[in-house]
Amino acid sequence: MSVINVESLTFGYDGSADNIFENVSFRIDTDWKLGFTGRNGRGKTTFMKLLMGEHEYSGKITSNVEFEYFPFPVADENMLVVYLAEEICPNAENWEIARELSLLQVNDDVLYRPYATLSGGEKTKVMLAMLFLRENCFLLIDEPTNHLDMNGREIVSRYLKRKKGFILISHDRAVLDECIDHVLSINRTNIEIEQGNYSSWERNKAARDNFEMVQNERLKKEIRNLEAAARRVAEHSERIERTKIGFDPTKTEKSISRRCSVARKSKKLMNRSKSMENRIEADIEEKSGLLRNIETTAALKLPVLKFHSKKLLSVQNLSVRFDDRIVCSGIFFDVNEGEIIALSGRNGCGKTSIIRLICGDDIPHTGEVIMNRQLKISRITQDFSEISGNLTDYAYSHGLDESLFKAILRKLDFSREQFEKDISDFSDGQKKKVMIAASLCTPAHLYIWDEPLNYLDVYSRRQLEKLLVSCKPTMLIVEHDRTFCETVNAKYYQF
Repeated sequence: MSVINVESLTFGYDGSADNIFENVSFRIDTDWKLGFTGRNGRGKTTFMKLLMGEHEYSGKITSNVEFEYFPFPVADENMLVVYLAEEICPNAENWEIARELSLLQVNDDVLYRPYATLSGGEKTKVMLAMLFLRENCFLLIDEPTNHLDMNGREIVSRYLKRKKGFILISHDRAVLDECIDHVLSINRTNIEIEQGNYSSWERNKAARDNFEMVQNERLKKEIRNLEAAARRVAEHSERIERTKIGFDPTKTEKSISRRCSVARKSKKLMNRSKSMENRIEADIEEKSGLLRNIETTAALKLPVLKFHSKKLLSVQNLSVRFDDRIVCSGIFFDVNEGEIIALSGRNGCGKTSIIRLICGDDIPHTGEVIMNRQLKISRITQDFSEISGNLTDYAYSHGLDESLFKAILRKLDFSREQFEKDISDFSDGQKKKVMIAASLCTPAHLYIWDEPLNYLDVYSRRQLEKLLVSCKPTMLIVEHDRTFCETVNAKYYQF
């Protein structure tokens, strides 16, 4: 066991008005299975890159372990996996590699295939196995479940549960609950570390937030009462002061013996008023320390259009083929008004291909996709690699109402300062929010979202859950977050 010690860490990107980290200090035990949580853009991936030494910073980060980052870049993807394993984990025995692959339910034959021929899920599993076989290695695992199907996520989370010594960035609540034993949360104003899984951390945070809100209301009420009392005492003191000799000789008693007693009474009341003012200031200072880390989310809306028919879409005996390979066949399903249909199945079974075909892409197929030409579709794709430019240009090029588009982004936790940045400088989660905001701006009969939650923080996932539950749109979705699909009452079509 060793410790990663972070002292007075301060870091901000060039040209940014605010630092991502400002004089933060904490310690991490290298035996922990640490889950990272926080809103998009708070610096989770940035912190991992600081550990890797990719950016200059002020402060100090010390540790006697070697950091490895997942996903690991592969220079030559045509290399056989067995030779790649020799490069990444040169001291690992063949039986050790076979054991790790078996735990991840990957066949040994992948070792003798070029890395480029592996599916996305196979690449994830192979890379995790190799990195965990490196000696004196502390893994920094960044979103390993993106694009993994539900079964693949369960396999990876069970695998990570057997390990120790890693930091995991994931927004899949079920995965975090399965495999972590500590949570590091990047809050609005500080960083906290707590023992437990995601659910226990969330319960504790909710309890802390509720306590702070109760304290905040109590202090606000106390401040109002003290202010009113202080005003009354001050007014009474002023009335007493006016009765002193010399203030108004024509209206006050001229007995000089009263002067001292009146002065003492006036002074006592003024001191009482001053004491109340001090208590008010103390309560205001205490109140200012509350609610700093409470995350608020605004309600979203979806401009759902009413269609003249209950059935919006019908897929009949559909088969998709690429070259000589049949991706899927015998696909039948309908999408009716108000339903959320979730296409489910292993990676590579053709879910995205079917969505592309429905949206009008030229995909080789047999069978039928039956839908009315007047049907308006709003689409979110998996890929955001080509998004660039500023938000104003993006809104214009996609025919969006710029004011509405940016208002939705504000509800998705964008600051006004981000509106001036280039989209290429956004985090992956923020780029995904740009695509979601565009879809939420678009009136449609049918919303087709392909893995919309990839990179998206938990708070935003909850926002979308509430939106879909309240608006009841007609939707065709590919999503592997089991918690999300169950919450929105999605109907599965299993491939």
